[in-house]
Amino acid sequence: MARPGGFEAAEQQEEQQQQEEQQQEEQQQQEQQQQQQEEEEEEEEEAEAEEEEEEEEEEVLSRQQERHYRLLAELQALVKALPSSCQQRLSYTTLSELALALLDGTVFEIVQGLLEIQHLTEKNLYSQRRQLHSEHRGLKQELFHRHKEAQQCCRPHNLPLLRAAQQREMEAMEQQIREEQRMMDEKIVLELDQKVIDQQSTLEKAGVSGFYITTNPQELTLQMNLLELIRKLQQKEAEAEKTFS
Repeated sequence: MARPGGFEAAEQQEEQQQQEEQQQEEQQQQEQQQQQQEEEEEEEEEAEAEEEEEEEEEEVLSRQQERHYRLLAELQALVKALPSSCQQRLSYTTLSELALALLDGTVFEIVQGLLEIQHLTEKNLYSQRRQLHSEHRGLKQELFHRHKEAQQCCRPHNLPLLRAAQQREMEAMEQQIREEQRMMDEKIVLELDQKVIDQQSTLEKAGVSGFYITTNPQELTLQMNLLELIRKLQQKEAEAEKTFS
């Protein structure tokens, strides 16, 4: 007995639907497997990247440690040229901390900048003082010529009075010149003292051992010696770079 056509069509449709569902399941499984594989690959890549970063960090630390030891050894050699009283104050710990501060070269640049500012300031102040001295010399010469002309035109019996008045005028000018020179010298001292304070503050903020704002003569001497060590070490570093470049 033949099956009705409607049943056959329903069976075919159901079979086709099952095949489609099976294909979808297989596709989903493939996508899941692919996603899982991609995730595993990403994890492997991340692990490799982390391992490379760790190796790079270890290499950087190793180079920094080698540079620290070398800078420390060079500082210890330079210290031997200083007076014994200064050597006693520059302990191993102080020199080691200084070497650490010098590792990346930033402090070298800071010190170079500070010294350039100091030299420009000193040059400018010296120029101002020289200009003031030149002005004073001109005023004295002008007054001398004016006095000489006045004496030539003066009657003989009035000459003693004129000379006395001129002497008082010359003394007054000399007093004024001394006062202006004193004020200029005070200005120079104050500006140079301020530059020292700026250097102390800048190097303290940069983390350089031994530097802080102070007016204690012994501490100032120590700081000057530290600056000299940094400057000499910077010269050696520059010479070494030229040699290997």
